[in-house]
Amino acid sequence: MATIPTFKTLEDLQQRKAELHDAIHEEGQQVSKLWHGLADPKPASTKGELVANLIANSITAIDAFLLVRKLMKTYGSLFRRKKR
Repeated sequence: MATIPTFKTLEDLQQRKAELHDAIHEEGQQVSKLWHGLADPKPASTKGELVANLIANSITAIDAFLLVRKLMKTYGSLFRRKKR
């Protein structure tokens, strides 16, 4: 279990705050790098991989379209304006 640091002066508190701010900023940069690494598409090295990626992306797009259509059919009445 972590111990709670004790601070004797305001400068100690400000120094700890600055240290924590720097640590949070560094971790945020690491998370950002990892997140962008997940979103970057991997380049296909062969024509077979290119075709496989194209088919996979097409299936994903069709699946997303069908999901939105199903959700709008089920819950679409929530978003329609009611006539007065």
